[in-house]
Amino acid sequence: MTKVAMKIAPRQVNVRSMLRLGYCLLALVFTAQAQDAAPRRPFKLVANAPAFWNLIGHDAKLETMAIGFGFTEGPVWDKSGYLWVSDEELNKIFRVYPDGHREEMLSLGDPDGSTYDHEHRLINTASVLRAIIRLSKDGKSYTVLTDHYDGKKFNSPNDVVLGPDGALYFTDPTLDLPKGEKQEIAFQGVYRLDAKGNVTLLTKDLTQPNGLAFSPDGKRLYVDDTEKKNIRVYDFHPDGTIANGRIFGSEDDGTKDGVPDGIRVDRNGNLFVVGPRGIWVWSPEGKHLGTIEVPEQPANLSWGGTDNSVLYITATTSVYKIPTRTHGFVPYD
Repeated sequence: MTKVAMKIAPRQVNVRSMLRLGYCLLALVFTAQAQDAAPRRPFKLVANAPAFWNLIGHDAKLETMAIGFGFTEGPVWDKSGYLWVSDEELNKIFRVYPDGHREEMLSLGDPDGSTYDHEHRLINTASVLRAIIRLSKDGKSYTVLTDHYDGKKFNSPNDVVLGPDGALYFTDPTLDLPKGEKQEIAFQGVYRLDAKGNVTLLTKDLTQPNGLAFSPDGKRLYVDDTEKKNIRVYDFHPDGTIANGRIFGSEDDGTKDGVPDGIRVDRNGNLFVVGPRGIWVWSPEGKHLGTIEVPEQPANLSWGGTDNSVLYITATTSVYKIPTRTHGFVPYD
């Protein structure tokens, strides 16, 4: 029995090893097929006006920084050399490094848009919590800054920016309202959160407010409306109020290739706005200069690199970056 067992055992081990190898190879094949089946657009730079080439070089190349995410959002560049990235499907916040490796920092239901405050603490719109949160310095825990307005829960805070007065400004659509939970606020608003925790409603005239950004001089606030597929602009006053809301531009191109989402502005006031097929570039006067078309539909973007001339783009399952000829306006620098 012992001799027979000794002869059979190695065979059993080999068979098991072969089976494991087979399963691994099949998994790789299925993964590759799934990736091949996923729709990908070619990277293109599409200019609508010559001024587009003042901002993006003809020879600019899109680089894939990291892959394999669920749904990427909330990029924020840190000068230490990494990018904060929210993953709305994996329910985690990561640090992603230039070589593509990632460091899991926090598990959190449906994290979304992010910014730094003046103390370089990461602020995130946590959709499942229906709150604005601040991460600890080590990124391993968080504090809820606000989750109610007028005694009612927010819908699903989506994006957040640091204002010229040091307050936080954020949008609250119903786009990510947690399944099974009720909408308590009867509208989708844009809000101001000050250092004392006071929340002020700025406007409720957007259907589904999403990305937002301030002009470099602090005199304008841009907010896009995902449902209406347009960008609105407001006059911003030093007391933290806004007025004179009007349409800045439309990103309704008649397709279903994407909607307005994240917004960033360069130091000269040009807007870089997520839209159909990629990043739409706008002049301060509201002219669509051109589009950076990317392989996957983006959701948000961030300035970074040593001089804030690199545009980092979170797009579905990946993170991309592209050099520009301009320099980003970063309010927390």
